[in-house]
Formats: sequence, structure tokens, C-alpha cells
Amino acid sequence: MAVKDYYKVNGDSLERLRQFCPRCGDGVYLADHKDRLTCGKCGYTEFKK
Repeated sequence: MAVKDYYKVNGDSLERLRQFCPRCGDGVYLADHKDRLTCGKCGYTEFKK
């Protein structure tokens, strides 16, 4: 996935489209799977409802 898929430009500001990992902090995004969000660095997983 390209970097352009992580952000949306709104005028002079950027909007982040993905969530950051709560364990790793800013800069580490969660991968968006069909049934879960997963961090590739630490293994943190959130299941979607």
C-alpha cells in the first residue's frame, strides 16, 4: 500500500485514514483486515464487531 493511501488532503491540512498502534505509538499504523486491526511490529490485535 502506498503512503498516499494513509492520508487525505483537506485544503492545508492532512487527515489520517488509519489508526496508530496504542502500544507502539505515533507512526506505527494498524493493518486493516476483514475482521481485525493488527500491528505488524508488536502483534497488538483489535477485533472488529
